[in-house]
Amino acid sequence: MAKCAQEPSSPVAKVWKPELYKIQLEAPTPKAVLRKHEINDVPEHYGYEYHGMMDHRQTEEILKDSPDGTYLVRQSPGANNEFSTLSVHFNKKTKHYKIFYKQGYGHYLKEDFKRFETINDLVADGLVNFYMQIHAAHIFQEMLSQTKNSYHQSPYMTLNRRKLRALSNDLRKTIHANNLANQLAPLQPLPATTVTPDEVDVLPIVYEKHHTFKIHSFKGLNWCEFCANFLWGFTAQGVKCEDCGFIAHTKCSELVPPKCVPDLKRLRGVFGTDLTTVVAAHHCTIPFVIRRCVEEVEARGLLQEGIYRVSGFADEVEALKLALDKDGEKTDMSEAAYSNINVIAGTLKLYLRLLPVPLITFQTYPAFMAATKLRNSRDQIQSVKDAMKHLPPAHFNCLKVIIEHLNRVASHQNINKMTEYNLATVFAPTLIATPHHLTDLSQEIFMLSFLISNCHKVFA
Repeated sequence: MAKCAQEPSSPVAKVWKPELYKIQLEAPTPKAVLRKHEINDVPEHYGYEYHGMMDHRQTEEILKDSPDGTYLVRQSPGANNEFSTLSVHFNKKTKHYKIFYKQGYGHYLKEDFKRFETINDLVADGLVNFYMQIHAAHIFQEMLSQTKNSYHQSPYMTLNRRKLRALSNDLRKTIHANNLANQLAPLQPLPATTVTPDEVDVLPIVYEKHHTFKIHSFKGLNWCEFCANFLWGFTAQGVKCEDCGFIAHTKCSELVPPKCVPDLKRLRGVFGTDLTTVVAAHHCTIPFVIRRCVEEVEARGLLQEGIYRVSGFADEVEALKLALDKDGEKTDMSEAAYSNINVIAGTLKLYLRLLPVPLITFQTYPAFMAATKLRNSRDQIQSVKDAMKHLPPAHFNCLKVIIEHLNRVASHQNINKMTEYNLATVFAPTLIATPHHLTDLSQEIFMLSFLISNCHKVFA
């Protein structure tokens, strides 16, 4: 990576800032003070850097004239055996820290943060951070002063602009075609504050998906794709998006706008994956699972008594789920493969139930509920339309497909015995982001039944 940063022909040379890397190289290295005598009861995860019982005065006397990075491990008088004390000399002072160890987990200062295989690694990482705080303060200040407007000049955009523009065009065409085909009103644009002029020609204004950032330990030299600065340290140096691979400092990730473009290679499957992530990764408006299941049920299940109420065999539903996750569009869902249509119906219900965010989201739930409590039918329909404007595009498109499908199922209720109310009873716990403490879903069932009955007016 350092070599790439020096090569004029490399696009990385225009974006990578090696200053923090250079400062890290100047940081002091760990130097353990080894005890020269044997002691009893040495914890097995320590070596000769462990000095047994020792108070802070004795420790500071040993370390006072030592070079930066000199350290030892001791047991503080009066402390229990849950932790030891790490004493490190840096910048003419001795610092003391509680350190913990767990078998199979490693050494750490705080659980669920950074952990290390050896004390030497822990000290090395700490020394880099001490040194950075002193010698890289001006760079940190510059990083903290950045805004979301920096995104369009970030390394991510510099290196992926062509790819993002191509995706943008695909999404625009797909959304436009879908709107024409279904005579939909134009989707509402996001608030202007979320998009900069430079971003508009890269991603469509209707596209929004938050990154799924997780703390990550990087191997080798890596840099933040937002600010272009080096990810300093030796472990848990920053965060990485599980859906698109975007890399950033933890603080920089807070400034990254919600423009995650998922990579199919990173998706673990379609079941249990965020809806916006799936449609962005597959360049579609409706996940193939929903489309295929709806098509199959309408082809051979509309006259099936108890469709969606009668469960399919659990092992067959699970088998179809695994096949869809593995084979995608190529999955055989024909009558020859799954003769029981309730298996297909059960798989669709399972897909919707496993969505991290239901079709009617947590944010829009109150607006939908308030709309159907109005007395005038015309006001109800208009309020539901207004509520739908706040749904993410992927949720709006899928909700439309599902509700119109359930309306067609209900149109055969004389045969399949599934009225709008019966279907709403089955799907309310799945489609609506109800509060966890709620057990009586009568209002939610009424709202969903209203949507199914009035879908042609609501989506007109």
